[in-house]
Amino acid sequence: MDFDFLTWNHLMFLIGEVTVIIILGALLTALVLVIISIISIRTGRLYFPKLIRSGLVFLEGLMKAFFRLLGLEDREMLTFLIKLHNAMNTAEFTRIPVAERAIFIPQCLRSSRCPAHLTPEGLKCRSCGQCTIGEIRPILEKLGYRIFIVPGSSFIKRMVKKYHPKAIIGIGCLSEVKEGIDMADKMGLVVMGVVTLKEGCVETLVNWSDIVEVAALGVDPALIPENLHVLAD
Repeated sequence: MDFDFLTWNHLMFLIGEVTVIIILGALLTALVLVIISIISIRTGRLYFPKLIRSGLVFLEGLMKAFFRLLGLEDREMLTFLIKLHNAMNTAEFTRIPVAERAIFIPQCLRSSRCPAHLTPEGLKCRSCGQCTIGEIRPILEKLGYRIFIVPGSSFIKRMVKKYHPKAIIGIGCLSEVKEGIDMADKMGLVVMGVVTLKEGCVETLVNWSDIVEVAALGVDPALIPENLHVLAD
């Protein structure tokens, strides 16, 4: 009995040591990854993106806590995470044919005088000239993209289930894009996020050249109309 009791004590002590080592290792790893991330943010260059992304998969909560502890604002953190995600997905997105891609545009980018009505597949643009969507949308569609102007994530899920795109471009404010990326990852989609310049519910702004730059990935330059870049600028 004494032997069994001592063996049990040694086993518990060993488990405790291993647990402490794992916790300390996780804390140290998260801190190192956060420091690398902050350096990337400050310099505008991505260092060890695969390593950071792997860390986020397993240590996202710890890393976010360290981000806040080190004074990084939520907006900076979300911007970096989206940039990191886009960098990691660029090669795979480029390989997917345009016919198997879709672009989801938030309805907040349209004009407040927009005459479009909501349908089961989102808003149907009438190209009325009140906003830039009506000018760029037909050109992107000619490249092979499915374009959806949607009021929320429920529409995105419904259109993905209906049309089965393999890759999507999601546009929205910081929080919406991050949520959309997380949702697309769970659905097994390759997603690229583009953040709007202005947040809000009506007549927000986006840098259309950013969208065109992503949309043109993997597309033969000869097929891209010159006026698409002109409109985007």
